[in-house]
Order: sequence, then structure tokens, then C-alpha cells
Amino acid sequence: MTRFDMLFSQALDSLESRKLRRRLRPLHRTPDQVMRQGQAILDFSSNDYLGLSGHPLLRERAADWAMQHGTGARASRLVSGTLDLHEQIERRLASFKGTEAALIFASGWQANAAVLPALFRMAREQTGETPLVFADRLNHASMHHGCAAAGVRQIRFRHNDLDHLDALLKRHADLPGLRFILTESVFSMDGDTADIAALSALARRHDAFLYLDEAHATGVLGPQGRGLSHGHPVDLVMGTFSKALGGMGAYIAGSRALCDWIITSSSGFIYSTAPSPPMLGAMDAALDLVPGMEAERLGLRQKARSFRDRLTAAGINTGASTTQIVPVMIGDETETLALAQSLEKAGLLTIAIRPPTVPAGSARLRIALSTQHDTAALDHLAEAVIGALGQHTT
Repeated sequence: MTRFDMLFSQALDSLESRKLRRRLRPLHRTPDQVMRQGQAILDFSSNDYLGLSGHPLLRERAADWAMQHGTGARASRLVSGTLDLHEQIERRLASFKGTEAALIFASGWQANAAVLPALFRMAREQTGETPLVFADRLNHASMHHGCAAAGVRQIRFRHNDLDHLDALLKRHADLPGLRFILTESVFSMDGDTADIAALSALARRHDAFLYLDEAHATGVLGPQGRGLSHGHPVDLVMGTFSKALGGMGAYIAGSRALCDWIITSSSGFIYSTAPSPPMLGAMDAALDLVPGMEAERLGLRQKARSFRDRLTAAGINTGASTTQIVPVMIGDETETLALAQSLEKAGLLTIAIRPPTVPAGSARLRIALSTQHDTAALDHLAEAVIGALGQHTT
């Protein structure tokens, strides 16, 4: 107990009264099964879209690299933490993404939060002006944090509304400062996608730097799972290994000069211990497997389309989803929590997403589909969701 605990308790009680308090709820997991309190459950909440987190090759290589190289990198990259393994993976990443260079980070949140301030610092130093940052309203919290940490005001455009973005760029055309456009290719709470070709053209037309978060597209979309940015001129792409690639960590990919600037100016890179050999081993194995998983990607898209169609036919709103992420739009926080709880009692793990993660009044279940979900599992989930919402298929 501390003298401040009463304040913390009052703050937590306020969140509880609004159904916004978050709690940790542990699972027991093996590569083949997920258990909660002794009950086997089907997990429709994780981002393990290709089922690689339990793949034998990732497990074996992570263990092998731990045995060969140890469990930690021991230091930051600019001290003695840069291993030949880091550079090996970064060369593979650059080839995978079709860029000159790449850099590895500990997580996607760290990458966005640490890279953006470094980019904005470069813009200020080279132009003498505060950069103009145009950001999708539904961007991930890590990008908002990166802007806030840099003291940069965001000029937000309506979600995926490129006409609005174009109008905002034109409206600010006479102002000084380097332009940045920040967006995602697949939005993690909505499952919809951005038009990367149009964004790229718009960025070129307005001489803007295009920053693209591909966390939920990497491995799943684009040729050989290279993401929706593949084949389009994008100035910087961020992606993760912690979702479809089954491990942990993140990367940025872009020009050599850009990556060299991040090495020397991004505090999150400079002052963080480097990713560990076991993490790197899993990355290496995932890069071996993902390009050849076209059948799995196709199957996942077909499952997601069929699942969305079934819910839609029952009158259930799945938003603008076109990917493996399928939101069940509810609106009310209490109703959303109750639905998630009823599904869990039926052995189906889904997550109630509430503000501030999503805008007020747009609480939803976030259903994340995986290649590991078979037809029977998807049928079970669809029937349970429809039944719980009192809907009937037509």
C-alpha cells in the first residue's frame, strides 16, 4: 500500500463504472491448444493469422539460435549488441520488401513511436520548419504517440478518405514544412484496407513522405505475403514479426540513407537492447516459409469472405472489413462485453474492443481468423454470434 493508492482505486472505479477497465486474463497455451481455467477454447482473438507461432521450424530455429548464440543480444545495437545475425535478417528483409535497407525493432509499437520523432527531427533540421503531418483518424495508437512525443500536431483526414486528404494537402499547400502522410495498409480494428496505389500517387503529387504501417498485412497480403506496399513507391514501410509471421519484433524498410538516419537519431533504437538471438531465429524461419504459403493465404481470404457473408446475411454489421480481421459492430460497451463473455462460456475466445481503442459508440468484437480455424470452428463461431445477437440467417 502507498499513500497514492486511493487515487488509483478511484480512477479504476471510474473506468469500471463505464465498462472501460482492462484486466489481464491468463491462458495456458501449447502449440496445439489454448486453455483457460481448464477449459479448451477456440481462440479467435490472436493475430497469428498463418498459424506460424506454433510451427515446428520457428520453434526449432529459435531454440537452435538460442543454443548457438545465447538468449540475449547483451547490449544496444550501437554498443556491442549488433550481431551478424541482425544484419543477416535485415538483408533478408530488404530483399523481401524490395528496398535498399531494413532495420529490426523490438516491437511494432516501439518502431512507430521511435521512428516518427526521428523523421520529424530530420525535417525540422533540414527545412527549418515544423513538418506538416497528415494522418488517418484511425491510425494505431503508436503512431499517435510518435507524433505527440515529437510535439507535432496531426492534421487528421477522415478514415481512408483520400479526397479529404487531397483537399487538406491543397488547403495547406502554401505553408512551409515537409509533408508526411501516415496511414496503415490494413487497419487492425476494422479489417479494411487502404488504396496504396492512390496514396502513393497522391504523395508524389504533393511531394509528401508516405509512411505506411503494414503490421496486419505482412505475410498475409500482397505477392508472396510481401504486403500491400509491394510494387508501389512508399518511402517507409513498417511491419511486424509478431502477427502473421508468428514471432516477435518489427522492422522498417526503406532507403539506405533513411535507415542510416534512424540508426543515428532514433532514441528507441539507440537506447534499446537489441532483439535476441531466439527472436532472430524465429524471424529467419518465418522468412523461409512465408513466400511459399500462397495456398494458405488464399484459403484464409476465402474463409474470411465466407464468414463475413454469413454474418451479413444474418443482419450483423461487419463494417468495411475485407480481410482476416472481422469486426462485429455493437456500439454499446456493456452489450459488447456481455457478448464476448457469452461466447467464451461456449468455448469461443473473442475480444471486446472498447474506447479509447476505438471511437466512442463503436465498441465491437474483434474476430481474427487464422489458417488454423477449420470449417467446423468457423461454423460454430458464426452460429454462436448469430444466436447471441438474436439474429437468424436468411
